[in-house]
Amino acid sequence: MRYPDITAGLGLKPQHFDAALENADTGMWFEVHPENYLVDGGPRRALLECIRARHPVSLHGVSLSLAADVAPDQAHLARLAALVEQIEPVLVSEHLAWSAWRGMYLPDLLPFPRTQAALSRIARNIACTQDALGRRIAIENPSHYIAIAGHDWDEIGFLTELTRRTGCGLLLDVNNVYVSANNQGYSAEAYIDTFPADALMEIHLAGHSLDPQLGKGLLIDSHDAPIAPEVWRLYERLIARCGPCPTLIERDEQIPAFADLLTERGKAHALLCNTELACV
Repeated sequence: MRYPDITAGLGLKPQHFDAALENADTGMWFEVHPENYLVDGGPRRALLECIRARHPVSLHGVSLSLAADVAPDQAHLARLAALVEQIEPVLVSEHLAWSAWRGMYLPDLLPFPRTQAALSRIARNIACTQDALGRRIAIENPSHYIAIAGHDWDEIGFLTELTRRTGCGLLLDVNNVYVSANNQGYSAEAYIDTFPADALMEIHLAGHSLDPQLGKGLLIDSHDAPIAPEVWRLYERLIARCGPCPTLIERDEQIPAFADLLTERGKAHALLCNTELACV
C-alpha cells in the first residue's frame, strides 16, 4: 500500500461531523472539496481542523479547470496552496475537465477533445498547479455521456502521457469507468486492465442513476445511490491487478446515515486488507 496508514475513507459531510470525529476505524480517512474551506477562519475551517487532528484528510478539487485554454486562476491557486500548507492533506486531486471560460465559471465538469493541443495545455496547467502546491497531485478520469469528435488519443493513452510529462498521479473513479463504458459502448473491463497501475494514487467508488427517459441507455454519475454490484466487481478486478490503494466512498446526494456509509466503507476496507499485492 502506497499510504500504509489509510485504506478506505468517506467524503466528509457536515451532518456526519460528530460521528466522523468519534470514529476510530482502522485505516479511516476523510475527503473534502477544498473550495468549501478556502476562507481563513470561520466554523467550516475549524471543523476541518478538528477532523484533521484525528484523521488523515484529502483534498479533492472541482474548480481548477485544468482542461481550459488558460492557466489556473492564480488567486485560487494561492488560497489552495495555503490550505494545503495548513491541513497537510495525505492526497490532493483534481478532475480532468474544464469549468471556466473567458472569466465565466460554469458549475459543471465539462468534456473536451483529447487533441495534441489539449494534451500540451493540460500538462502545462498540471505542472503549474504542482509547482504552486509544492507536491504531486492526482488527476481523475471523467465520466462521459455523449461522444465527442476530434480525439487524437484514447483516454488511457492520454492519461498515461500526462503522467509521463508532468509526474502527476492518477485517481481512478471506477463508477466513472462503468458509466462511461455503458454510455459509449466500450469494455469497462478492458479499461481497468490497461489503466496505468504505476501512476495510481487513489480510487473512488460511487453510485449512479438511470436517465429518466433513456433508462440504462444513459447512466448518470449521480453519487446518490449505493455502489452498484457491477462497480464492486470492477473494483475487485482493479485491486487484484494493481494492489491495494486508498479508496474513497463518495455520496453527495440522498445522503444516508453515517452507519450506512460505514457498511460500504467496511466492504472496501476488507477487500483492500485481503489483497495480497502491494500498490506500486
